[in-house]
Amino acid sequence: MSSTVATPAPPFSPTRDAWRRFRRHHLALAGLFVLVLLVLSVLLGPLLWRLAINDIDFAAQLKPPTLGHPFGTDDLGQDILARLIYGGRISLAVGLASMVVAVVVGILVGATAGMSRGRVDTALMWLTDLFLSLPQLPLLLLISYLFRDSLKTLIGPEGGVFVMIVVVIGGLRWMPVARLVRAQFLSLREKEFVEAARALGASRRRLVVRHILPNALGPVIVAATIDVANAILAESTLSFLGLGFPPDIPTWGRVLFDAKDYLDVAPYWALFPGSLIFLAVLSINFVGDGLRDALDPRRVL
Repeated sequence: MSSTVATPAPPFSPTRDAWRRFRRHHLALAGLFVLVLLVLSVLLGPLLWRLAINDIDFAAQLKPPTLGHPFGTDDLGQDILARLIYGGRISLAVGLASMVVAVVVGILVGATAGMSRGRVDTALMWLTDLFLSLPQLPLLLLISYLFRDSLKTLIGPEGGVFVMIVVVIGGLRWMPVARLVRAQFLSLREKEFVEAARALGASRRRLVVRHILPNALGPVIVAATIDVANAILAESTLSFLGLGFPPDIPTWGRVLFDAKDYLDVAPYWALFPGSLIFLAVLSINFVGDGLRDALDPRRVL
């Protein structure tokens, strides 16, 4: 008589469980696929599409999409596909770098407020509320207008504008992260495992870095994902209004700005950068929704 031995179940893994829950979110998977495709396109595109972004060909002005120019050409005969591939790296880099600035500042402010009591907490939350009350778009336009030329002189045309846009966008997006981190810290600091670590003599720094912050990162990751999309929109808005990167640096927003005077004769010129901005923001938001559901076990998919 043969006996069957039951195969033991694999040990529980929070990462594996979160991935399983994420895969059930079909829109999040679709968004992740589109986002990976966009990133690979802008990174590997120059190896496959070797037309220069600033090659001027007056004989090919405002030509609609063809095999030689799949996205058409602009008013100077420049290939729109090549410019969008190059500009996509800058637009996505701005989104990622601005998110890092916002998350770092938000974690520092929120963690300090959450671990403190009394005046420090009150002052930091007052500062957060003050920044939240400011109109972000007018302030973003004003700061960009005032400091763009000085940073271009100090760092260089491309680097100065990049640093300015990243710092300004990130500096105006840290407040929701700070509030989220503070709420998580206020909840986690009273948990049993934190009290046990405190009783064993753990320092304040060790409590924050080893015990509280890792357990508060789930909602922060979701907020950071949304911040990338918001930063891409903000950079596109600045470039569309002529306060972002200069004309020779074709970000998606800058290409859209250049196309606004030719909508009647060359609508494709605005269609392609607008579609890329739409796809990038939508896919990032879908991924953020999937991460929110995957990292919150109370949600049922």
